[in-house]
Order: sequence, then C-alpha cells, then structure tokens
Amino acid sequence: MRLDIGESANPENMPPAMLVSAAYDGTAKKALLKFYEPGSQRLYLWWDETGHKPYCYSMLEPADLAAIGRRRDILGIRQVKKRSMMDDTTLTLSKITADNPLAIGGRPYGSDTERSIREIIETWESDIKYYETYVYDRQLTVGRYYRAAGGRLEQVGMRISDEVGLALKSLLWDKVDSGSMVDAEEFHSCISAWADLLNQPIPPLKRLSVDIEVQSPDGRLPDAKRADNIVTAVGFAGSDGFGRVLVLKTPDTELGTDELAGSNVDVKFYEQGEEAQMIRDAFEIVDAYPFLLTYNGDDFDLPYLYHRAHRLGIDDAKNPLHMMKDSATLKRGVHIDLYKTMSNRSFQIYAFGLKYKDFSLNSVSKALLGRGKIDYGLKFEEMTLHQTANYCYHDALLTHDLTSFGSDMLMNLLVIISRIGRMPIDDIARLGVSQWIRSLLYYEHRSRNCLIPRRDELAKRTKDVISDAVIKDKKYRGGLVVDPQSGVHFDVVVVDFASLYPSIIKVRNLSYETVRCPHEECRGNTIPQTNHWACTRRNGITAMIIGSLRDLRVNYYKSLSRKSTLTEEQRQQYTAVSQALKVILNASYGVMGADIFPLYFLPAAEATTAIGRHTILETIKKCKGAGINVLYGDTDSLFIKNPTNEQIKYVIDQAKKDHGVDLEVDKEYRYCVLSERKKNYLGVTRSGKVDVKGLTGKKSHTPPFIRHLFGEVLEVLANVQDQEGFESAKSTISGMIEECARKIDSGGVPLEEMAFSMMLSKSPEEYTKNQPQHIRAARQLPEGRQLKRGDRIAFVKTMDNAGVKPLELARIADIDRTKYTEFLQSTLEQVTSTMDMDFDAILKKPKQVGLDQFFWG
Repeated sequence: MRLDIGESANPENMPPAMLVSAAYDGTAKKALLKFYEPGSQRLYLWWDETGHKPYCYSMLEPADLAAIGRRRDILGIRQVKKRSMMDDTTLTLSKITADNPLAIGGRPYGSDTERSIREIIETWESDIKYYETYVYDRQLTVGRYYRAAGGRLEQVGMRISDEVGLALKSLLWDKVDSGSMVDAEEFHSCISAWADLLNQPIPPLKRLSVDIEVQSPDGRLPDAKRADNIVTAVGFAGSDGFGRVLVLKTPDTELGTDELAGSNVDVKFYEQGEEAQMIRDAFEIVDAYPFLLTYNGDDFDLPYLYHRAHRLGIDDAKNPLHMMKDSATLKRGVHIDLYKTMSNRSFQIYAFGLKYKDFSLNSVSKALLGRGKIDYGLKFEEMTLHQTANYCYHDALLTHDLTSFGSDMLMNLLVIISRIGRMPIDDIARLGVSQWIRSLLYYEHRSRNCLIPRRDELAKRTKDVISDAVIKDKKYRGGLVVDPQSGVHFDVVVVDFASLYPSIIKVRNLSYETVRCPHEECRGNTIPQTNHWACTRRNGITAMIIGSLRDLRVNYYKSLSRKSTLTEEQRQQYTAVSQALKVILNASYGVMGADIFPLYFLPAAEATTAIGRHTILETIKKCKGAGINVLYGDTDSLFIKNPTNEQIKYVIDQAKKDHGVDLEVDKEYRYCVLSERKKNYLGVTRSGKVDVKGLTGKKSHTPPFIRHLFGEVLEVLANVQDQEGFESAKSTISGMIEECARKIDSGGVPLEEMAFSMMLSKSPEEYTKNQPQHIRAARQLPEGRQLKRGDRIAFVKTMDNAGVKPLELARIADIDRTKYTEFLQSTLEQVTSTMDMDFDAILKKPKQVGLDQFFWG
C-alpha cells in the first residue's frame, strides 16, 4: 500500500493507542503507521523515525554486486549472517539496501528502463511488501497497544483480569501436552505470548459507512474510472449514531414524502450544479472518521467519488481518498471493503456458518441481519428524491450493521485476526486466509533472524519424492473416507477429532523445515504410509505456532467464552477469539498443500494427511476390538452405532494415548440415513434437527418448488421415532413425490417456482471459452439489464436450442418438463435410494426390458 501524502511530523507524545494499519508514504519515502486511540476515537499517524529502508538479500559476494552498488537508488551493500531453517545452517549473505521499494521489486521512480534488483539477479525476500517488512523488522504487532514518549514508540502491556490469568496458568500446567515438541519450554513460552496478545482489550472502533447512488439513464453500471455520470446521493451511517444523506436535485424528479422524518437522519439537498460542493461536503464527513466502511467500495463507490472529484476540478488536497491498483484507501483513515470480507470463504464458512450463499449486500444482510435492501418496485430514475435518500441511507446502514450485530463481532474478528496474522486490519479484510498465515510465518522468520526460503528452493527438496495421489488433479492423497454402510441406522453417535490436522501438525512436529530434515539421526522418526520422516532435534515453526493456537482454542478460549463469572464484554471477546482461531486453524493445513502458498512443501502436506488416515484406521481398529460397529468415517469423524458410554470413553482415551489427539462426541442422531455415495448422508438428532450433508435439495440454486418438497420430505423424516414410523414415512414421501411430478407434467408449477438461481463469479463478458447455462441465460437479457460479478441470475430450463431462458423472458409453455422431472429425480433419489425406494416405481415409469426378455419373452 503506497500513499502520497508527504507529511512526516510525529506527535511528541501519544497516549496508548492500538496499531491498526501500515503503508508506505511515497512522498516522504518512509513507512507510515496508523494508531487508533480509544479515548479520543481518532487516528494518530506515525512516520518511521529509525531510518529503516527497503532491502533484499543475495547469495553473491559484495564484489560481484559492484555494478548494482553504483546505482543511484542503492544506498549500500553489506554482508550479514542469517539462519537457514531449511538446512539448519548459518548463511552469509549480501544485504542490498535501496532508497525506495520499487528499486527492490518493481520499477524505480522516474525510470522507464532501469530494472529492479530482483529482475537482474537472484534475490531473497524481495517480493514482500515494504510496509510488511517494516512491521516484521520492528517486531510491531497490529492490534497491540503502543504509546509515544519523547518522540519514540514503545509497547504498552494492557493488564488482563486475575481470573483470566489463572485460567492460562491452569492451561499451561495441567492441559498442555507438548507432544513431540523437542523444546517444551519454547512451546509453553509461545502459548503464553499468544494469550497475552489475544487477551488485550479490543476497543469499540469509531466508524462510518458510505454508499453512493449514480445516475445511469441506460441502466448500465457506470464506469468508475471515467466517472462521467452525476452522483445523485451519498449516504452515511456512523457507529456514533450519525446519519446523513446528501441528495442532488435532478430535473423532473419529484421531492416526494420524507420517509426519514422523525429519525436521527439528516437529509440535505443540493441544487443542480452543486454536485462538486456535495462531494466536497461528503469528503469532509469521511475525513472526520478513523474507519470507513463500504460494500464493494474498492471497485465502485470510492474510485467513482475519487475520479468524479477530479472531473469536477476538486482540489486533490481536499480529497481524502487514495487509489491503488485493485483497491482504494484513505490518506489518513482506514478503509474496509465488506464485500471482499464477506466473499472470503473462510468468513462465510467458519465465522458465519454458511448462512448466506451469495455475496450481494441484500443476500448477506438478509441472512445475518434478518432484513435486506429497500425495494420500491421502481426503476431508480422513477424514484422521488426522498425515496432515493431513504434507499441510499439504508444501504449505508446495512453496511454499518454488518459490523455491529453480535456486539461488533465482525470488527472484533478483524482485530483478532490482525493480531494473529501481524497484518493491517484493512489487508485482513481484503485478503484470503493463506495471506494471513503467510504473514504470520514471515513475521516469525524475521523474529528468529531466519532467511525466508524461495519457492523454488522448497520445490527442489520435493523433486525426488514420489507422491501417491489418488484423486484426479491432486498432488497427494487427502483424508480417509470409509465406505458407508448404506441404509437407515438408529441410535448413531458421531465422534469427531477436535482440530485433527492442527493436532497432527503439532503432535508430530510437522513443518517445511522438519519434514525430511537434513539430520541423519532423525530418519528413524518415520511418517506412516510415506517415505518421510520428522525432525527430533528442533521444534518446527509451523508445528509450534499452529499447535499453540490449537491448544489455546481447545483448552482455553472455548471454556473462557462460557465462564459466567466474567463480564459480558470479556465473554464476547473470548468468543470472537475462539471463532478467529477456528477460521485460521481450519485453513492451516490447507495452505501447506496449496502450491500457490509461498511456503508450500508437498511432503509436509502429505505427511499430515497420511497421519490423519493412519489415526482414523487405527481408531476404527480399536472400535472393532471393543465391539463397536463403525458405520462410516469421513476425514475427522466416525459414525458409530449404538455405543455404550463405556465404549465411547474407551475409544476417546485410546485416541489420546496412542495418537495424542482429542476425540469428542460431536452429535447424537436418533437415526441416520447413509447413501452409497461418500459425503452424502442425512441425520436426525434426538431433538428432531435434520442435518443434511452434500444433498442437492438443500443447495441455493435448486428451484424453489423442489427445494420446498425437499424440506417437506425432511420434515416428515424429522418426526420418525422408530422403524415402524420410518416405513410409514416412506409411503408419505412416495405420495408427495408423485404429486410433485404430476404438477410438473401438467404445467401446474408456477414459473417463478421453477427458476434456478446462480451467482456470477465474474461478469458475463469475461466468459470467453466456456458458456455455462447461467451465462447463456444472462446474455439473453435486454441491454439495460447489465449483470456484474456477485449478482444472481434466475433462469428456467427450456426446450429451445439455448436450453435456458432468463425467468423474466420465459413463459410456462417454454419449460422442458422432462429436464425438470430428471432434476427432481436426481435430487430426491439421494434420499430415496438410501430408504430402499424405487424412484421409477414412484413415478410409475415402465421398467426397462432386457434384450433377452425382448426376444424370448
């Protein structure tokens, strides 16, 4: 993140303030830090005072770098010593220091021809953003408190309660098992440091959300860079209760009724020709808040305002916005684009439990807040001025409320993940979990004065390693899935390995430098089902970090979040910490096996899944030895039939004793329906809750009438208490399916109930090779109905050559009834096949006759 603000006056003194962001000030040629001070609710800007400069490393001698040393942008070359974790040796390298980041890895300022250092020679650590390098080198932690005294920064330790401190001591002395950690003291120290950091208080963050409306006569989304359409409204909603909408009067638009009258929202109108003044006023409001929230503000709202301001001749000094290649930020504040946060799969799955299926503001808000955007049933240009104001304000309010529900849960999550990832809060909001873990590991390398290896160095170590991948396009074997015993099973208990892969990484000391380490004496510490081994001489960096975070979540924060003696504020924080750790831990193994991850090391990923498979198989053996019937196993879960409490305790104890992992009861099903397909099952808990795994009927794109039928089928199954009730349910479900098929055949299903709904992962024009069915439908829409990434398209299956039509263009006569009957069958058959029900018989289809019967009768 490069800003051009050119200031460099640090406050002589600064009260305790939380570090929230970092950037590079290109004008001052200095790193810039942003601190949030809870008392005044303002940001303090702090420019580097140490003389820190960008740099990279080379294995060449300084004499061989003489030509580079003569460049005007190179400040010096000197030899330094760093540790290689990969080889467990000390290296002598040349450190090349430059006066700007682009000289290291980009194009130097003012030059179209001179290449960066990493384009000329082989370098190390030249691809790290400069402000990240600065944070790592100074061992600064985003989310931690600092103060300034006499013009120097110093860390501030905020006191935690005695009860929380005692709980940590209990964890360290009673519950932490250092597993095969070579240095248990180092592991305990790591846990203690994490707890101290994560227990630091999280202040309420003063923030403002903004939404804009832009005139678009042709119905197309305006171009944010050209910004040649009028901004008609700017809406604001603040965490301090502030509400305001700035509205530009446009020709022939009625004023309408003030729907915001009596609220705390102020509506301010501007005459035609006052658009520039309206945007200046909007900039003043934005500049008064430390945090700015948008929904898709990186791609539209902020770039549009920025370029529109230039087009209207507004002085750049009055413009608080700063544009970057693929995002937008503030010169003095911090911008968080919630569209990118909510479309992050880790947040969607692990933080919000897949409550929303697509990433539009309307869908996410309905799922998490219980309310969505205002719909007047009018085109935008048909709204009155007050309707425009209300519509704009409520979009801003929804954006704000996505960060405030659940006691500011999302903002707390962002702060906590920033602490763990050592990354600016605005980067955490934009980037995926692999980037968080990358930053964390880079920080730890720097803290140990260890050289961060190049990707090609790690690849060379896997060159002669044979991997037995069993899934197409996979480089290594994944988790074990045991063939299910298909059918209906009553009294089923699901036992789950708590954080299985993080536990394995910790217990078996797995990291890129410890798997296949260079020590001859470690080769005896073999990994089952592989030709790998793990180090017995030193702690692995990944094992120690992921293992300590895992222990903190399982043994500390989960119980703290339920302690009745703590304040509600403390419990909320510890709940958020537990959720944040869950998000990171669930991804920690995945990045090890992703070849786009800079510290990707295939043997480490392969070792993790191999031990996982071994653990599951050995646990199944223990179950069988104890007389327990295992119905199904999937990666980290076992479905066991009607076990006694003593049998469950035995298996849990053995898993801990033999493998160092925690096995716990996850769910108890009154009965469970297993299909022949792996990862497809239906279970009904003792309370009547129906769990569906991998069944199409629950997926969001399924037509509503089939989804409703599927829900009704589940409701029937939820009421089953015994085998007799199950047989009765089969008869009821058969009748329901037959009736639905009859409606399809007779045209009795309303058109809108037959619509498939799919989200666009990119805009229709970006599909050049493949033409998926929802894109074929989108391209039939009239010119004024332009769809973009993140929008949904509703379409039906038709009998014409295209095979699909947008819902708004289709008629009931267009419907391909055969396709819908086939989809009904493929959806429901996943359930009926496990119940020993013949779908063809339900639909009264004639049986296919074999050739021998045809000829010989």
